[in-house]
Amino acid sequence: MIGVLLVDDDQLMRAGLRLIVQQAPDLTVVGEAADGREAVAAARRDRPQVVVMDVRMPVLDGIEATRQVTAAPDPPKVLILTTFELDEYVFNALQAGASGFLLKRSPPEQLIDGIRTVAAGDGLLSPSVTRRLIERFSSRPAQTANPRFADMTDREREVLVAIARGLSNEELAETLFISENTVKTHVKRVLTKLGARDRVQAVVMAYEGGLMDR
Repeated sequence: MIGVLLVDDDQLMRAGLRLIVQQAPDLTVVGEAADGREAVAAARRDRPQVVVMDVRMPVLDGIEATRQVTAAPDPPKVLILTTFELDEYVFNALQAGASGFLLKRSPPEQLIDGIRTVAAGDGLLSPSVTRRLIERFSSRPAQTANPRFADMTDREREVLVAIARGLSNEELAETLFISENTVKTHVKRVLTKLGARDRVQAVVMAYEGGLMDR
């Protein structure tokens, strides 16, 4: 059972999210919070696997709350859910440690699938968000290379570059002429060597660490 913490300053929105989440037999709501500060406390108290986090909230916004939640030992995954598909929100949320990003207008089944996806350790970004994220990072000045890249094999760096360019496991397998199971093994090793929570954080690290061509 995947425990979910719902964070939104709108009580009606939280009630609606609860109804959606409780429809899934493998999901359960373990807590709710009305602002970022409550979210941080509830994450520590209720030990959810996934936090569904709003961005615009009083007291402490969702970006800073995400940063504090993911900095804790054995942190939950954070799925950002917001009305606003703004690049700044996406960029800041992912840097803060979020594993995914969905709009509030997304259909209920997409929210349920999104929770399952981030709980499994996979990142959740729509293709349009991924493209804009890549463009945003690519326009920034190159930074010092991440020393963890030195511990990776050439194949692992090749896989990381492909992930950072938005390729799925299926596309990776076709591009590198290997099986999807082999791709999954490489991806797992890449995440382990980087100390990354998921593919989304690995993408951020690839661009910030200067691995990608500018």
